[in-house]
Amino acid sequence: MSGEPSLFSRASAEVVDLHRFFVDWFVAARAGKADFSRFERVIGDGFAMVAPDGQVLDRAAVVDHVRTSRATCDDGFAISIEDIRPGWQGGDTIVVLYVEAQLRGGKHNRRQSSAVFTTSSSAPNGVEWRHLQETWLQVPER
Repeated sequence: MSGEPSLFSRASAEVVDLHRFFVDWFVAARAGKADFSRFERVIGDGFAMVAPDGQVLDRAAVVDHVRTSRATCDDGFAISIEDIRPGWQGGDTIVVLYVEAQLRGGKHNRRQSSAVFTTSSSAPNGVEWRHLQETWLQVPER
């Protein structure tokens, strides 16, 4: 048995690390220290996302949305990852389930997420995002 972290461990670390990047990228006071190339490296070719409202976005749309959303939040913006657990796994592919909780503009929302990862030697945690589905658990407060 090798000392290499499990696929689930690497994918879990990626979920947490990418959401830390989002906080740094979106919070105006911290955006200067965020490395956008890190985000682009972990979003795999052919990536697709089903947003909580049901809209299907391809890789280009997601990358563009994140790029143009830099420094759009105040210091109160926060994301926490809860209840992270493995789903299906086969070979170099894993499905990871987690709840993403956000605080934005003093308002809370939560979404159940399922993400598909494949191994990638060039990605920071050794995995890249291939697919993401988000479903509202708590829609943004008004």
